[in-house]
Amino acid sequence: MGMRRKGREVAIQTLYSIEFLDNDIRLLPEDGALKILEGIAADKEILPNNPIYEFASDLVLNVLKHIDPIDEKIKVHSTNWSFDRIAKLDLSVLRVAVYELIYTETAPAIIMNEAIEIAKKYCSESSGKFINGVLNAISKDKNK
Repeated sequence: MGMRRKGREVAIQTLYSIEFLDNDIRLLPEDGALKILEGIAADKEILPNNPIYEFASDLVLNVLKHIDPIDEKIKVHSTNWSFDRIAKLDLSVLRVAVYELIYTETAPAIIMNEAIEIAKKYCSESSGKFINGVLNAISKDKNK
């Protein structure tokens, strides 16, 4: 598994932990998010000076910084599915992928493939198709 995949997984697990703990992701201070990230990374023996940790930290902090436009994109493109009904883990995968689609130069195909593979590993059986559909719609919308 590549460094960036591991970083994405740690970032997704961090965002999911925030949601799972019933914290309002918009109200959690950066240092609170970083404490959660630090704990998850430590469990995987990933130290803060590791490039995996740095990438995961960058993803988490930027998702939190841009949470409203990210969630709006997900809401608009998750047709026939209420935002509130999206599984928290699926939402965490989507948030990281949508951040990367909108705000980074990473190729959309790579972002979508990574998100689907992570969803297959951690989410429900139908999550990959749902996540693929949402990300594909956002990618097409971005290219217009």
